[in-house]
Amino acid sequence: MRIMKRPQLVMTVLASTLVLSACASVQPATDSETANISAASLPPVPTSWTAVREKIGDVKVGWIAEFNDPLLTKLVDEALRNNRNLQAAAANVRRSWALAKQAGSPLLPSIDATGSVGRKQPFENSGSSSFAVGIQASYEIDIWNRIEAGQQAAFDSARAAEANYIFSQYSIAAAVAQNYFLVIESDGQIEVAQNIVDALIEIRRIVGLRYRYGFASAYDVSLAESDLASAVDTLETAKNGRREVLRALEALIGRYPSANLETPRILPLNPDLPGAGIPSELLKRRPDIIAAERSVAAAINSRKVSEAARLPSIVLSSTLGGASNELENILNPANIAWTLASNVLAPIFDGGARDAQVEISEADVDAAVAIYADTAINAFTEVETALDRGVSLRKRRIALEKGVAETDNALRLSILQYKEGEIDLIDILSIQQRVFGAQSNLLALKRAQLEQYLEISLALGGDWRTSNQPAEIVSE
Repeated sequence: MRIMKRPQLVMTVLASTLVLSACASVQPATDSETANISAASLPPVPTSWTAVREKIGDVKVGWIAEFNDPLLTKLVDEALRNNRNLQAAAANVRRSWALAKQAGSPLLPSIDATGSVGRKQPFENSGSSSFAVGIQASYEIDIWNRIEAGQQAAFDSARAAEANYIFSQYSIAAAVAQNYFLVIESDGQIEVAQNIVDALIEIRRIVGLRYRYGFASAYDVSLAESDLASAVDTLETAKNGRREVLRALEALIGRYPSANLETPRILPLNPDLPGAGIPSELLKRRPDIIAAERSVAAAINSRKVSEAARLPSIVLSSTLGGASNELENILNPANIAWTLASNVLAPIFDGGARDAQVEISEADVDAAVAIYADTAINAFTEVETALDRGVSLRKRRIALEKGVAETDNALRLSILQYKEGEIDLIDILSIQQRVFGAQSNLLALKRAQLEQYLEISLALGGDWRTSNQPAEIVSE
């Protein structure tokens, strides 16, 4: 029988394996494959938002700048530089890209240098030394595309981490603005509470005079004192609430929470309603949905890695080096040799471990698809809710502004009537509470409208930066 030489054996093994690979190799998931699987998990998506009837324009960027508040923009920039959670997310993105590079490293040969020195020394005779240097190389032939699919899974995971990081930036920008507006509203609520206290102090003075001359009762005096004490309590609560919100804002932007941040005392004007685009565009624009879709792709590729792991693997290895008893002769051609070997590993029995891994990866795909669908549906819900809330808030503001004007007029008339003795103190106190309650509600609604603009902008996935600002994206 003719013995096949080693190079011929290697070529024969490779040829046989390549023939098998034509039937059994897997391919990394394509974008269209991932999109089809992800889209199949969603209910029918309408061609327009149901919460509004009028046509809405394209989504625009730069929604923080729409408030025309330089301090707010400055604080958002500061938060993006200093927020610790965002820094952790950025580090996770860098780690994910490093893992992706690591996952693709087996696609190239592994080459190492070796060297050794030995000494043999008998007890009676003279000894001898040995020297060896060499280069070792190994390479796994990715005949089933297992390594490539693993690399693609790692790339998709890194892209998911990057998209989540970008959405975290948007969320931080919105959170800074929300707390900023809440601080300003707190200032307004404190002013309203102080006005209540001042008004009740004046009423107490008037009641005291009327009581002295017999035109008011002790009941009126006690009632005035009681309302004043309650108003002072409300004022102090409002002041403490402002300090708490201010500390939350300072912590968000990375400062020590000393409650010393200076802010304006008047809320900015509400920007015009932003464009909302169409629902299907949201799936391609909103970063957290993109992240969920990349996670689906990563899960699909991981499943393909598990499927390919059940097939044989081939590793080529080679060494080139020299060995000699004399260091100066170590690189003599007569002392240099090379070897070439191939190892084939074909799974036969592993107790079902590889099949179980395939089942695990299939479950991971199902979970990733479900998470994608949940993320997308939640995003649609946020947009529809924010759009509907905007319509409701505009109608409520008209009603509240009218209510404030009418109660102001009623209070002015009631004070005149009380001085003339035409109405009782209880009547003027009741109207007084209505006035300040209406002012407080209107102030809260103005802040709610600003928050609604933030909510719809964030829900639509539009970038908070203007077009001339650099994108804070951690790249590969």
